[in-house]
Formats: sequence, C-alpha cells, structure tokens
Amino acid sequence: MANEKVWFITGASSGFGYELAKAVLARGDIAVVGARRIERLKRLISGYEDHALAVALDVTEASSRECALKAAVERFGRIDVLANIAGRGINGAVEELSIDQVRQAFELNFFGAIELVRAALPGMRANRSGHIINMTSICGLVAMSDLGAYCASKFALEAWTEALAGEVRHLGIKTTLVEPGGFRTEFEGGAILRPETRIADYASVVDPIEHQLSAAAGNQIGDPAIAAKIILDAVDDPTSPLRLVLGSDANSYWESHSNQTAEDIARWRDRGVSTDFSALS
Repeated sequence: MANEKVWFITGASSGFGYELAKAVLARGDIAVVGARRIERLKRLISGYEDHALAVALDVTEASSRECALKAAVERFGRIDVLANIAGRGINGAVEELSIDQVRQAFELNFFGAIELVRAALPGMRANRSGHIINMTSICGLVAMSDLGAYCASKFALEAWTEALAGEVRHLGIKTTLVEPGGFRTEFEGGAILRPETRIADYASVVDPIEHQLSAAAGNQIGDPAIAAKIILDAVDDPTSPLRLVLGSDANSYWESHSNQTAEDIARWRDRGVSTDFSALS
C-alpha cells in the first residue's frame, strides 16, 4: 500500500464522484467512497473489496462525517487525497428562494466540504503530504441569473480553498479546485432545490434559463469519465493546478467573464486609484 494513494471521495454514488472512484480503482489506488445511497456504493466497489471501502455518508451531518473518516483511517491508515464531490443545485431568483433553502445549499456545497477538509488536515499535516480536491463549478467563478444561491455557495468554497492553498503549501499539501461546465451527470432533475413560490416579475429572466437547463439534461457537452482521468492527472502532476476548469463551455464562460471584468476595472481604474490619500497630495 506504500505506493498507492488512499482516496476519500464524497458523492460517489453518481456523476463525477462515481466516475472518479471508478478511475481511481482501475489504476490500482485505494478508494473510500461515501454517499447516502450505500447500495450503489457496494455495487461500485464490487470486485475491488481489498482496495475499497463503502461508507454511508451525509456530509451535512457531523456524526456521519466523523464515522466515515474514522472508518477510512482504521481500514487504510491514512487519507492521501480528499475529493469533495458531493453537491446540490439550487435554482431560483434570489428573492424567490427562502433563507432556509439558501442555508441548505450552503450546508452541503460549502460547510460540509470545509468540515471534511478540517477533519482530514491533521493527518495530512502529520504526514507532510496530501491533496485536497474541492469541486465547485464554473458557477464558482461566474455568477449567473437564476443560480445566485448556488453560485454564492460555490464562490464561498472557491475563496476558502484559495486561502487554504496558501496556508498548507509549505506543509506539502496541495489543493485543486475543479470547475466544470455542463456534464452528463444526474445533476439536473428532482434533486435540485427550487422556490416554493415563484414571483411573476422574474419569469422573463428565470424561465428561459430553467428551460435551457432542463432541455440540456442528458445532452451536456461534458463527459465525466474523461474529466475523472484529468483529475487524476492533476493529482499526479508535481505542479498541479489550483484551478482546473473543465469543458469548452466553462472555459468560454470564464474567458468572456474575465475579459469583461478586466475591461470594467480598467475603465474606472483612474478614479479608483484617485481614492488613495497619496493621490491628493
């Protein structure tokens, strides 16, 4: 086991987490796979029982996180790569969503992920090695109408992870943010949180977006199996990226957004700089 990485992967019952776990096991690494749907996990690791462990995991529950991590360390001795893949979508104009729904999104997409990182860090610090993968979204870099609460939870994870990267780099711990665009996973569908009451004034904005998202379900441009292999490449790379934007759509969104942001800042730069005390003397 000395040359094998021990992975702890959340959200492994479907989508990115499932494909990542498959790729990890196929190349001979060890995978501890967690999700609420334990039966899917057992099928996933069938034939790999000596190199895998399925754990029931609700990342929003402290006791569930503690038990899952404890089982992983007791079985395999350490965690080399923590991959926070679990997440949930939330659609709706910001005024339409209840604050409880926004909190639900943050509990899973932000707090659950950072609590797992905090729990895994002591072991990684002791070993002076490790890799933390936090999956956000292109929506963690570019805010979009009808997705404000979702984007906010992913923006928060982006900022927290970027700060973390600077704090743990000298300890031999690497961090990577994975920011996919549209991929053929189970992300779209009944699992998405939506407002209980819609406000007609926002329909002209949110309805076309939600129709577009629903129509694209199952036909997205991204292949999660290919993405999983690229994530493995990023972990293996000695200079692994802090940010990994996946998909031609995501890269196009980011390029357009960053160009527009740069133009906005440049256009007002002189007036922004003029606010310095030194500029008045």
